[in-house]
Amino acid sequence: MDNQNNITDLSYIREMAGDSKDILIEMITIFVSQVPEFIEELNSCYEKADWYNLSMIAHKAKSSVNIMGMNSQAEALKELELLAKDQKETDKYKDIIQQFIKDCKIAVEELETIKNKL
Repeated sequence: MDNQNNITDLSYIREMAGDSKDILIEMITIFVSQVPEFIEELNSCYEKADWYNLSMIAHKAKSSVNIMGMNSQAEALKELELLAKDQKETDKYKDIIQQFIKDCKIAVEELETIKNKL
C-alpha cells in the first residue's frame, strides 16, 4: 500500500494496470520523463508571456498529474489552464508553476522509489 503522506496516489493506475508491473513501471517512467519537459515549457511560456501555449501545456500536464493521483496539483493546473486561456490574473501563474515544480520533484522521488520496489 502507498504511504498516506505521499504526494502521489497510484490507486487509479494500479486499477488500470491490474497485476501488470510492466504497465505500472511504464506509466511511471513516462511520467518521470515528461516532468522536465513540462517544467521547461511552463517556464518558457511564462517568461515569454505566451499565455495561449501556457494554457495548452497546463492542460497536458494536468492529465499526467491526474493519472498519478496528484489531485491538488491537477486542480491547480486546471486553474492555470483556464486563467491563461483568458489571460486573467496573470500574477497567479508564477506561484502555480513553482508549486508544480516543487510537487513534481517530490512526486518523481516517490515514484522512482515505488518503481524500484516493484
